Amino acid sequence: MAETEAEIKARKERERDELYALDISGVEWHCAPGTEEHEERVEIAYLPEGAVAMRSSLDHATVLRYTEAEWRAFVLGARDGEFDLKPMPHNGGLAAE
Repeated sequence: MAETEAEIKARKERERDELYALDISGVEWHCAPGTEEHEERVEIAYLPEGAVAMRSSLDHATVLRYTEAEWRAFVLGARDGEFDLKPMPHNGGLAAE
């Protein structure tokens, strides 16, 4: 039997609560190769059951956590170009002519 919308919402809230209750003080943070220690970069840590934590290298206090399904959806979207930046002067692109 398929879950109702209310059951799905309750399950997702429970999963999120469990994810944010995890003690991640000892996790190993990873960043993209080739970045310098002083550069701002995104860091991720792998959590149990395929979950992932994400933070800025300049703000260790703010940590976002994603379930395996959320992380998979994000990675697949990024691979598909869903989050590509439109070239603009402020991000290194050329101004529209």
